[in-house]
Amino acid sequence: MSPQRKATIISSSVAAILTLIKLAVGVASGSVAVLASAVDSILDMFVSVFNYFAISNAEKPADKYFNYGRGKIEALASVIEGTIISLSGLFLLYQALEKAITGEVSKYLEESLTVMIISLVITTSLVIYLNYIAKKTNNMVIKADSLHYKTDVYTNIAVLLSLVLVKFTGYEVIDIVIGASISLYIIYSAYELIQNGVLVLLDKAVSQKIVKKIENAFNVEERVNNHHLLKTREVGDKIFVEVHLVFDCLITLMEAHKISDRIENKIRKIDKKKKWVINIHMDPYDDFESNDEK
Repeated sequence: MSPQRKATIISSSVAAILTLIKLAVGVASGSVAVLASAVDSILDMFVSVFNYFAISNAEKPADKYFNYGRGKIEALASVIEGTIISLSGLFLLYQALEKAITGEVSKYLEESLTVMIISLVITTSLVIYLNYIAKKTNNMVIKADSLHYKTDVYTNIAVLLSLVLVKFTGYEVIDIVIGASISLYIIYSAYELIQNGVLVLLDKAVSQKIVKKIENAFNVEERVNNHHLLKTREVGDKIFVEVHLVFDCLITLMEAHKISDRIENKIRKIDKKKKWVINIHMDPYDDFESNDEK
C-alpha cells in the first residue's frame, strides 16, 4: 500500500473518532462552536474516504482508455473537497445565526472543554503526519487533506477560546461570534483547494521559473538553433513537456536523437521528485511561422 493511501485511511479513522466524540458533546451542550467542529469532522471523514478512492484510481497506470493516466482525479478530488468544505462553512454559519435568533444556552462546558483539548492534540498530530507524507510524495490530494486538517487545528483553538470565554463571562454571544467566524474561515480556506484543482483540470502551465530552466536545457546546445510550441502541464506527480526543437539542417537523425536524449535527461534533473513525460519534435528548419499561417 502506498504512503498516500495509508495516509487517507489514517485520516479517515481519526475523523470518525473525533466525529463521534464531538457530535455527542455538541448536541448535549448546545454549543454552536462545538457542533460546528463536529459537523466539520463528519465532512472530514467522508472527504478522506473519497480521497482514498481518488488516490487509488490516480495511481493506476495509463491504458488504452486513459492514455495519459488518471492523474486528474486528484485535481477533481481537490475541487470536490473544497466545495464540500465551503458548504459545511455555510451550514455552520446558519447554525450560529439560528442560535442568535433562538437564544439557546450552552451546557456541559467542562465536558466540551475536555473534548476540544483532546481533539486539538489528535488533529495536530495528524497534520504533522500528513505534512510529512505530502512533502515525501508531493501528492495533491494529501496536500489538500493536510491543509484541510490544518484549518481544523485553528478551528479547535477558536472553539476552546469560545468555551473558556463563555464559561467565565456567561455571554453566549461569544459562542455565536466565534462560531460564525469559524464558518467564514472554513469557506475562505476552501478557495485555494478549488482554485488549484480547477487550474490543473484546465492544464495550467508550470511556473515560469521551471519553464526558464526547461528552455535553458536546450538553449545551451550548439546544434539547436531555435525552439517553438513549448507546452507544459502538471498532473499529480507528473510534468508533461512538449516542444519543437529546430536543429542544424545538416545534422543526422542519430545526432539529433542523441542531443534530444541529453536534453531530456537535463530536464528530468530540474525536479527529481517529479515524473517527467517529455515529447520532443525535431525540426530541420524553423517551420513555426509557415505552420502558423496555415
